Amino acid sequence: MDAGIHYFTFTHPDWENRLTERLTATAQAADEGGVSLLTVMDHYFQMIPVGGPFEPMLEGYTTLGYLAGITTNVNLGLLVTGVTYRHPGLLAKIATTVDVLSGGRAWLGIGAAWYDREHEGLGVPFPSTAERFERLEEALQIVNQMWSDDDGAYDGKHYHLKETINLPQPPRGRLPILIGGGGERKTLRLVAQYGDACHLFVREGLDQIQHKLDVLKRHCDDVGRDYHEIRKTIGGGGGPSSPVDDPDAFLSEMERYAALGVSLVTVSPPKGGDPQAWTEQFTGSVLPRLREIEPAAGA
Repeated sequence: MDAGIHYFTFTHPDWENRLTERLTATAQAADEGGVSLLTVMDHYFQMIPVGGPFEPMLEGYTTLGYLAGITTNVNLGLLVTGVTYRHPGLLAKIATTVDVLSGGRAWLGIGAAWYDREHEGLGVPFPSTAERFERLEEALQIVNQMWSDDDGAYDGKHYHLKETINLPQPPRGRLPILIGGGGERKTLRLVAQYGDACHLFVREGLDQIQHKLDVLKRHCDDVGRDYHEIRKTIGGGGGPSSPVDDPDAFLSEMERYAALGVSLVTVSPPKGGDPQAWTEQFTGSVLPRLREIEPAAGA
């Protein structure tokens, strides 16, 4: 099983003076330590449960551009971009730029968005839930068209593009698309139809993750998609075991998720501590054992 490091907070000791230093050191520790995916959040304001709007938050894609220049091996992404944050044509261009400059290491993480306060705070329209999901599907269609040979028009309900030119194209032809969330009727259907990976919340527990994957499998059957093509990832915190404080319990837990076919788990340095030291401890003593866990191939 692979690991991702999700850098969800910049509120570490002396962040006013050392924010860039700590982010840089942590990213390089993850890169050198064999972490598969390094992500930051895509929010204008910090989330309320993590401290709220008056805590520091960097813009996501600017941060990924910086991380692309200071790392060599690790894949990079946002967990996840809200569809309302950027016009999808521009989003495809931005994400492609990160992929080109990183040598083909960018993922596109995307979801329907939910944080109304940050939208209202900065004057960004926040449509209804139904409309956001309509926009999400159109955005997925647009980015895929921009990563294809079709540079013609796109005419949807919400987005109208006269030309979908996107040069240079991603080194791999397209970016892997990770769709965040476990909504059974809409989100998992979009994963089945457009996604390369799903991302489910580990705090929901093993039984609920199994249920969500069963739902995803049914959606795949409905749209004629091979369920096994989709990478299953989990994260989001809230699990019973800390990978650094109780590695044996964490690894035992991951064995159960691997049996469901999960192949990547994202973990996070805790708020208020030293993220570099935490990452070095994780990559040194936990990640080698995590990599020995084989996800079930036929799950």
